[in-house]
Amino acid sequence: MLSFYLIWSLSYFTLLWWMGRFWSIKSDKSPNQTFIPKVTLLIPFRNEAKSIDRLSSNIKKLNYPNLEVLLIDDHSEDISFELLQESLRKNENVQIVRSEKTGKKRALEFGVNEAKSQIILCSDADCEFSEFWVEKMVLPFQEPKVQLVAGTVLTERGAGFLEAFQTLDWASILLLTNYSFVHQNPLMCSAANLAYRKGAFEQVNGYEGNREFASGDDEFLLKKIHKEYGRGACLYLTSAETLVKTKPEPTWDSLINQRVRWASKWKAHFSFSHALSAAGAFLTQLIWIGSAYLVFLGAKGIVAFGLVWLIKIAAEKLSLGKVLKMLDAQPSNISMLQTSLVHPFYVLRVGIAALSGKFTWKGREN
Repeated sequence: MLSFYLIWSLSYFTLLWWMGRFWSIKSDKSPNQTFIPKVTLLIPFRNEAKSIDRLSSNIKKLNYPNLEVLLIDDHSEDISFELLQESLRKNENVQIVRSEKTGKKRALEFGVNEAKSQIILCSDADCEFSEFWVEKMVLPFQEPKVQLVAGTVLTERGAGFLEAFQTLDWASILLLTNYSFVHQNPLMCSAANLAYRKGAFEQVNGYEGNREFASGDDEFLLKKIHKEYGRGACLYLTSAETLVKTKPEPTWDSLINQRVRWASKWKAHFSFSHALSAAGAFLTQLIWIGSAYLVFLGAKGIVAFGLVWLIKIAAEKLSLGKVLKMLDAQPSNISMLQTSLVHPFYVLRVGIAALSGKFTWKGREN
């Protein structure tokens, strides 16, 4: 048992170090920095009255001369629609429309159909992006083979452990996402920072075949486009200039509910690599929790337990710290230690809950 955990922890360290080697800021330099195609920004919203000021401010600051903005109301039950109309009434490039059908995927399909541009850019109503975000995200489309571009997403900084935990949890997602893109087998991306060609969306029939799932508008589309167009069609940008920030969940319950929603679509991915990565993540956390058995093996076991967890924490600090440093979100050593200890239990909690697929989102129960 002692030998197993020492080999396990060293293997874990090597794996994270190896994945971290592929995290680098990909240059956005291009032959034509004045590439300014017409772009349609789609932002679906539902019951976002509290985020309207933030959303309006973000849209107004975008410094892109050829931008159409479609804000699509997914049957809000508050006054989000009216507030947006009032806040953005002077912005001629902004349209606020109501989706004809229910659900985020339907709202996005409605938006793509209404879009006058051949490049679609997507985000969420509670997100924040830089004024140059649009041009940085669309530069890769100068290459005809590029059909989809994904960017990084992080939660905003906060003073408490919950906020720090979410930032580090996102960093682990970014690390795995980048690794999968680099090796031409993309596993995931975030709809909060996603661009694609309208023609590619239409070619793969949008969300046909998975509209019944409450989440996955990003992953399902990514997998479809990658399958249809092959290597080099999907890119992942890691620059801080393309970073989109989102609000952290305010409570542990809401965070777990969000992650269960994300994970609940596991049955719909008929992909061995996706299933393997999900099962591997779950098994990994079980092994870390199981290391507690070492303390019952006497003095050597206690020393081994401490060494094993020290290696785990060092591996995560090395790899996730690199990701966050490049995105100007370096975590404290205390938050890194706390997150490393709590994360295995959190992943198991989410994984078990995802088996039932029960969650609540935007006032809708699944």
